[in-house]
Amino acid sequence: MTAPPTRPVWQSLLWALLAVTLLLGGAWAYARLKNPFPFYGTVYDAETTAPALTGTGEDGRPFALSGLKGQTVAVFFGFLHCPNICPTTLAALERVRQALPEADRANFRSVLVTLDPARDDVGKLREYVRFFSPSAKGVFIPEPQLADTAADWGVGYQKADVKGLSYQINHTTGVYLIDREGRRRVVWDYTQLTKVDRVAADVREVMR
Repeated sequence: MTAPPTRPVWQSLLWALLAVTLLLGGAWAYARLKNPFPFYGTVYDAETTAPALTGTGEDGRPFALSGLKGQTVAVFFGFLHCPNICPTTLAALERVRQALPEADRANFRSVLVTLDPARDDVGKLREYVRFFSPSAKGVFIPEPQLADTAADWGVGYQKADVKGLSYQINHTTGVYLIDREGRRRVVWDYTQLTKVDRVAADVREVMR
């Protein structure tokens, strides 16, 4: 009986390489299908509606996040006596806004919710946020409503005694990106905001 012809080794290796390529390509395509844009921040489910956010705006008028529907908003919880994280965050968000195409800049704004209503009155809040951006908003919420709002957003905060100062506030440092339909889409930690181009790319994708 004649033995079946043997396949050359190089041909077997070629078929094996092709099989691996197809497998990896299929996995890549599946990942892109599930999450087609490689967001820099942590992604929420696209159907996640942002929690309610109401209070007094930096202009002294009633504020509601729902009133900004149609715009893309970056929400951050902080306080005016914050030595580094809060000013760094607001400055970075303004750099992100400036990095957007000119036509999109008017539709992106940052919102600072103060976690220190005992010291941060509306007048101080306005002066503070407008120092960083002419379009920035500030929100004043009294206690105990503030505690409920922060909990709804997953934000923790606590007064901490600091030598030489009355007190500081330890708080969650997330920045929440809300799309024009009022859905919470992405969260960045403030340390990620140094990558302005990548954060701006997230914003542009959500604006699409």
